[in-house]
Amino acid sequence: MTRIVLPYLASYGASLLGNSVTAIALPLLVLFTTGSPLGAGAVAIAAAVPSALAGLLMGSLVDRINRRTAAILADVISALALVMLPIIDHTTGLSLGWFIAIAVLNSFGDVPGITAREAMLPSLARAAGIEASRLIGLRESLGGVALLLGPAAAGLLVATLEPVSVMWATAGIAALAALLTLLVPARAAAHDRTVEGGAADGPADTSRGVRASTGAMLHGLGLIARTPLLRALVLLMLALAVVLAAFQGMVIPVHFAFRGEGASVGFVLSALAAGMLVGGGAFAVAGARLPRRVWLIAGILVIAVGLVVLATLGSTGIVLTGAAIVGLGSGAMNAVVGLTFVEAVDEGRRGTVLGAQNAIMTLVPAAGIGLASVLIELGSVERTAAVLAGLWLLTVLAALFTPRLRRLGTEGP
Repeated sequence: MTRIVLPYLASYGASLLGNSVTAIALPLLVLFTTGSPLGAGAVAIAAAVPSALAGLLMGSLVDRINRRTAAILADVISALALVMLPIIDHTTGLSLGWFIAIAVLNSFGDVPGITAREAMLPSLARAAGIEASRLIGLRESLGGVALLLGPAAAGLLVATLEPVSVMWATAGIAALAALLTLLVPARAAAHDRTVEGGAADGPADTSRGVRASTGAMLHGLGLIARTPLLRALVLLMLALAVVLAAFQGMVIPVHFAFRGEGASVGFVLSALAAGMLVGGGAFAVAGARLPRRVWLIAGILVIAVGLVVLATLGSTGIVLTGAAIVGLGSGAMNAVVGLTFVEAVDEGRRGTVLGAQNAIMTLVPAAGIGLASVLIELGSVERTAAVLAGLWLLTVLAALFTPRLRRLGTEGP
């Protein structure tokens, strides 16, 4: 079991840690190089849009080759893209055009890599002889650890090195994730040929592959839209992603900036990550002992409590407490949704559907931050926080009255 599970979890944690460090170091590098906040925003958009398209287009590829191979290729692409930054800086010199070009290249490694690792989880759990709920709970806890350590590691690296030199470290982390994935036995991550609709490894009909790739962009989205359970889960995740992005990317930073306590933003994000660690860990330990609908309802209600506390924008301690409660509920909810999602999709279409889901989620943070910025401009940061908390409360009511979510776990995939 350990020779399957440990390399998988280690590679997932390394990949997420690298993304977390890059998310902080890269904007600083753009700002230091170009001196333009608008340039940093352009690079962010240049990374987000191709990432979403790559997730849609390459989801079918994840369904046609061994998912371990797909994850390794994605990590190698990310490592090569990131290592190009310091090389170009020491040769021709970096410019906004180079940043955009490399952001586009790097985008072809991010979402496909996440999709491949998510899609291989059920087969890995079967090969390791453990419950899928336990493995996904461990993965969510590890994600919380990576998000907890990422900002701290990025801050330490940026404080001791030039931002362009930090890219060597992030490229190394991506390469490490690829090497760790190599330790996962290939057969454990292979497609299950016994599952109806499963894709077989090995040579495939070329013309069929071309047709599948051509229709991949809309196929995954269509499956989600036509399947009530998947549609409900994606809408629930979208609502949470919008609210969290708005709080993390705009409300909390603006609130503490107005109070002259900018350093507190990092502590709030760490409290959120710590809560996710505990929530995912709880699901890993006891996920199979309670019905999934109980975990889901408990998760969304705990998030609601945390957001109400967070929306008060009281003292730093209150905001930290609210963030930790939100993280606790998010860790449990994400584990339930992730496990249900991979089990509800046929083996042969899992990569396509997960690619579409991850592509959508890639674009959501920008929408949440944009919504919060407009609300703050029209009103105040306090009113914006209240509106966002209210949005989640409406989501909770909708989820409680959605039949598919109320019956979660009582029906077969």
